[in-house]
Amino acid sequence: MGLLFGIYPELDLKLAALFYDAPTRSFPLKLNAWAAIARDGAMWIAWGLAVPAIAALVIKLLRPDRPLLMSGRAVIFLLVTLALSAGLLTNLTFKSYWGRPRPVLVTQFDGDLPFVPWWDPRGGCGRNCSFFSGEAATAFWAYAPAALTPPPWRPLAYAAVTLFGLITSALRMAFGGHFFTDVTTAGLVTFLVIWLAYGMIYRWQRTRLSDEAIDAALTRLAWPAFRAMQRWRGRDAGPRPAT
Repeated sequence: MGLLFGIYPELDLKLAALFYDAPTRSFPLKLNAWAAIARDGAMWIAWGLAVPAIAALVIKLLRPDRPLLMSGRAVIFLLVTLALSAGLLTNLTFKSYWGRPRPVLVTQFDGDLPFVPWWDPRGGCGRNCSFFSGEAATAFWAYAPAALTPPPWRPLAYAAVTLFGLITSALRMAFGGHFFTDVTTAGLVTFLVIWLAYGMIYRWQRTRLSDEAIDAALTRLAWPAFRAMQRWRGRDAGPRPAT
């Protein structure tokens, strides 16, 4: 994909043009209320999948004297992959320093910036740029919870996430927010992050973790603050649980 669109970058423009209405000089679906609801709903679904892990971590940090409410490996796997794919690599790295303008900003679609291919970071966009898509990365991050489903259900979960990511990506293109290579790269990078994290946490012997070790590490991390809070409230925190 990268090679094809690198040699023929006009393919990105042709695919974006499928959603562009020349007479009105706009991407019409951007003004569609139902499409906007679908876009917002997709993000709510993706973040909703992360809520159990977030809640389990917060509760553990507040009450380190109690065990985690879910698998420690699952908590780390879900939150680390989400932070990397939908946060650090997307919004804090590429989108901030890769100056590719969005479709709505390029001259071919009545904008005022020149189009640049996916591999060129020298575009005229100053911030929150096009490459690569944060919303597509967030949608494709659902591969992470899918990887934790029971093995008999896992192929179905992967298929559902793929469809979910494709629909979300198509909406971003239809709104003029991203090119095809933006959303495709988001899916590929997110998949790679999840594959590597799953191998390190669950599969590879040298790096894999255990639920017990993660629970113990979080207990050690949160215990000083918990003990100080208990003393401030006039209570005895007791000895730290054996780790």
